[in-house]
Amino acid sequence: MWLFKDRRDAGQQLASLVEEKVSGENVIILGLPRGGVQVALEVAKALGCPLDVFLVRKLGVPGQEELAMGAVASGGIRVLNKQVIEALNIDESTIEETTLREMEELERRAKVYRGDVPPPDLKGKTVVLVDDGIATGASMKAVIEALKQRGPERIVVAVPLASEDSLYILGKEADEIICIETPEPFYGVGVWYDSFPQNTDTEVCNWLKEIDYR
Repeated sequence: MWLFKDRRDAGQQLASLVEEKVSGENVIILGLPRGGVQVALEVAKALGCPLDVFLVRKLGVPGQEELAMGAVASGGIRVLNKQVIEALNIDESTIEETTLREMEELERRAKVYRGDVPPPDLKGKTVVLVDDGIATGASMKAVIEALKQRGPERIVVAVPLASEDSLYILGKEADEIICIETPEPFYGVGVWYDSFPQNTDTEVCNWLKEIDYR
C-alpha cells in the first residue's frame, strides 16, 4: 500500500509539517536532485522561500548500484559506509573509480542546473534540505557535512519518509529532522509511492524556474 500518490503529493504533505516548525525570512529550501527537487518545490511554494539545489551522488556498489557504499557532495565531500565496504570486501581501487565517476557526473549536473550562477550564500541561514525519501542516510550525511562548511545557522532535514536507522544516524548530524512516515520494513523509497518515475535534468531545470531561486 503506497503512502504518497507522487512526489508532488509528498511535497504538499511535507510542506504542512515544515510550515509548523520553520519560519523567518532567512530560510532557504535546498532540494536534492533529481527527485528531491520536485518535493522541495512544493515546500518552497508553501513557505514563500527561495529554492535551490544541492548536489549529491550516491556511491553505488558495483553490480548492486542501489546499495550505497557512500556518497559524494558539492565541495568535494565524501562519506563512506564502512559497514557495507567491509561486509562486501570492496577494494580501494573500486571505491576510487566509483568516486571519480560520480564526481564527474556531479560536476556535469552542476553546469546544467546552475550554469554560471554561483551557489547561494548560506551563512547565517536556516537551510531546509529536502529529498523524496531516505534509505541509508549516506547521501544526506554527505550533504550535511558539506553544508556545515558553508556556515548556516541551522540545518533542517525534511523528507516524506525515511528508514528508522537513517533517522538515528542523521539525528546526530542535523539540527532538526522533519519526517512524515517511517515504514518498517522499509524496502526502499520508491515502494511507498504510487507513481515514482525517474526524473530528467530538464524537469529539474523547469522546477527551479517556477520560483525565482536566483
